Amino acid sequence: MKVILCNCPAAEAKTIAAALVTRRLAACVNILPTVQSLYIWEGALHDEPEIPLLIKTSDEAAPALVEALTALHPYEVPEIIALDVAALGSAAPYIDWVNAAVAHGPTEGTPASSSVKN
Repeated sequence: MKVILCNCPAAEAKTIAAALVTRRLAACVNILPTVQSLYIWEGALHDEPEIPLLIKTSDEAAPALVEALTALHPYEVPEIIALDVAALGSAAPYIDWVNAAVAHGPTEGTPASSSVKN
């Protein structure tokens, strides 16, 4: 399983998240509260509000997700950071759900109650 971090403008966050989930590239995308990002781009200091996306996907779907995310994202060079997630103890059922949701879509393995936390 992979967790992918990506900051984006507030206006595009929900559209990007919905596209990744409906295309079954991500099992879940958390849209986090606004952060303030300071960075140098093309020689100038930028101070911009951004929305972090916390994206959960399978190892197999990650390359296609990154390709889609790059195409959907409005930035010329979007921040896309992929982290490997290990199945430790009780995390294994959640990782199984992520893998099933990406492989089979929302009809199989979709949490029906609050027992699965994203």
